[in-house]
Amino acid sequence: MAGHEIPEPADRKQVADPWSDPQPVGASRPSCDPAFRHGVVVGFDGSTSSERALAYAIGMACRLSSGLIIVHVANRLPTTVWAGCEPPVFVDVPDHRTEVLGLELACADYLAEVPWVLVERGGDICHELEEVGREYSADAIVVGSTHGLVGRLFGSVAGRLARRAQRPVIVIP
Repeated sequence: MAGHEIPEPADRKQVADPWSDPQPVGASRPSCDPAFRHGVVVGFDGSTSSERALAYAIGMACRLSSGLIIVHVANRLPTTVWAGCEPPVFVDVPDHRTEVLGLELACADYLAEVPWVLVERGGDICHELEEVGREYSADAIVVGSTHGLVGRLFGSVAGRLARRAQRPVIVIP
């Protein structure tokens, strides 16, 4: 009958869409919201330097009329010590800081002027910021500078990211 479709049985699972283009095994569809493509990625952990970076990123996203992708990278700790040729195993530590940061950001008045999303990742901060930037085809990555002794000894996130990133990195002092 015209205008009516016959519903499929509930227990039948469709394996593939017969009218879609086949994709190679290695290719994956983007897992990000298309509304935030070509946005501004900013690393945020609640510190003073990351708050300054967030303020700059908000202004930049407003000027570009784009979205803001706020990234919080959760901690990963090794569960074993590197013994001989066995690589260390990493475990994601439950990080409730992301939930707290999300609530703080949701209540913030200064984020009302730009669309934003909070993305939580686990792992190396530089790698994860660059990965999120790649996924969203970001126009830039904004990070705060490190002023502590640890940053001077082991290298700052901003410095490492600026050396390896495939997109512009803006470091806010």
